[in-house]
Amino acid sequence: MTIFAPPATAFPFTALVGHEALQRALLLAAIDPGMGGVLISGPRGTAKSTSARALAALLPEAPFVTLPLAASLEQLVGTLNIEDVLRDGQVRLAPGLVARAHGGVLYVDEVNLLPDALVDSLLDVAASGVNTVERDGVSHQHAARFVLVGTMNPEEGELRPQLLDRFGLSVALHNPADAAQRQAIVRARLAFDADPAAVVARHAAAQAELAAAVARARAALAALEWTDAVVQHAANLALAAGVDGIRADLVMLRAARALAALQQDDSVGPAHVDAVADLALAHRRTESNAGSAPPPGATQPPPSSSTKPSPAGAQGPASSQNVPEGDWGALPPEPQAMARVRSTGAWPPKKA
Repeated sequence: MTIFAPPATAFPFTALVGHEALQRALLLAAIDPGMGGVLISGPRGTAKSTSARALAALLPEAPFVTLPLAASLEQLVGTLNIEDVLRDGQVRLAPGLVARAHGGVLYVDEVNLLPDALVDSLLDVAASGVNTVERDGVSHQHAARFVLVGTMNPEEGELRPQLLDRFGLSVALHNPADAAQRQAIVRARLAFDADPAAVVARHAAAQAELAAAVARARAALAALEWTDAVVQHAANLALAAGVDGIRADLVMLRAARALAALQQDDSVGPAHVDAVADLALAHRRTESNAGSAPPPGATQPPPSSSTKPSPAGAQGPASSQNVPEGDWGALPPEPQAMARVRSTGAWPPKKA
């Protein structure tokens, strides 16, 4: 396990280039960690870990804890010393990673490669802010309020839908396709590698202002409420996305409230919900609602003339539908003659 406070030379959060959606998601999760954290998916080299470390550096005295792939459940949630309980009646906790991450950021790289049971326990603690450790009938609870940041490369496998839904917000990163943006990212990184202190100093004022805004938003969060119209708007968006359950509605409303607090608005409105909807719905949409529907009145293209009917009397899945010419994978099976295999010399011929 690894735990440390980000050094003063961590890449500044305000210096990140081309990650506006990710920055917004991380800030909202920092304001209200109870949303369930942020899942970042994307290929290698898209600043996933750099962004998580930058968030921890932005928050005052926030620890940055990483969860290794080989971690056990006891390493994650902690364990109790039963011998001390039996000897003197004192419950002594050997803290786990969730206890050490309290008040900071818990970073889980390649979360899709962790055992499901471990991810499930982690998401439970992240959403509730309380960790319960049980052993041999003895139970102990402690606060564990942290910003959960999970990352994954889709090329290495996906998370089960049940676990995807447990993450509050999600952001999908892509390799920059614009040459100008790519150059800006490279220049920012090269400048930081050449003189980290100079880059940190250049962004110190912006960092301090953003950190103060996050602290102010956290304090104002409880005073903001939703109107019935806002709740209905979130429900309509969730229904249009075809999501399962109501977690999407809850996350949208909490994220909208966090955004309103960050912007110092007096109330939560439908515009706040619209601004965070994609962050809350992108990983929850069903396949049938993942793409955009055709506009009303749109005509469907005529069937291709390159199809031919199945042979008369043919049966089976391969011949029940029209098959395009050249689609060899859909050709019906054809019988092949079998030839007797002669001895290769590896075994003596069988005697009559």
